[in-house]
Amino acid sequence: MTEYRTVKAFGSAEFTEKRSRFIGWCQPVQTQEEAVAFVENIRSRHWDATHNVYAYRLRDGQLQRYSDDGEPQGTAGMPVLDVLQKSNLVDVVVVATRYFGGILLGGGGLVRAYSHTSSIAVQAAGIVRMCPCDLMTVSCDYSRYGRLASLIPECGGVIDDTRFTEEVSLDFHMPPACVPLFEKRLADAANGQLHARKTGEKYFEEAVTGEEK
Repeated sequence: MTEYRTVKAFGSAEFTEKRSRFIGWCQPVQTQEEAVAFVENIRSRHWDATHNVYAYRLRDGQLQRYSDDGEPQGTAGMPVLDVLQKSNLVDVVVVATRYFGGILLGGGGLVRAYSHTSSIAVQAAGIVRMCPCDLMTVSCDYSRYGRLASLIPECGGVIDDTRFTEEVSLDFHMPPACVPLFEKRLADAANGQLHARKTGEKYFEEAVTGEEK
């Protein structure tokens, strides 16, 4: 499992350029079928638009596709895709809807307009980093619960669930690189009597800061 960047949720934004209305739509997807279905949904909702340009990138097979949808070649779909490439985003689809306002933008104007449409749609959807984490579980008696509950986040983990029975069991996730330190500090805190068990792996999202976008 390797880290990757995508968008958090559906997002939409629009602007007007020389009376042409541009609407950007962005959605996280995981398969080509999901990407195509999203494009077709926007097309059906905006059947009266002059153009519904799109681009998508997928982790699966490192697949990427785009369409100018009737705009001059290279002025629409590629600029939309270029935004996704430069932001290093995958598992994402963007549709840029245009309602022509009667004033020609020219090749350069179209490139800038579609690039901006893609950018504001991605911003509206929110960029996130998907980080692979180990799923872990550990059990202890009640006297050690407080220390264990604080030790997990101190070592970079996040507690997902806590079960109180005859003893306390904590399920948590943690980046693989943090696990050795946690195991060492757990052994020190419990005199070697407690051991965490890995139960699986899963991606968890982490917000991307302004500097990283």
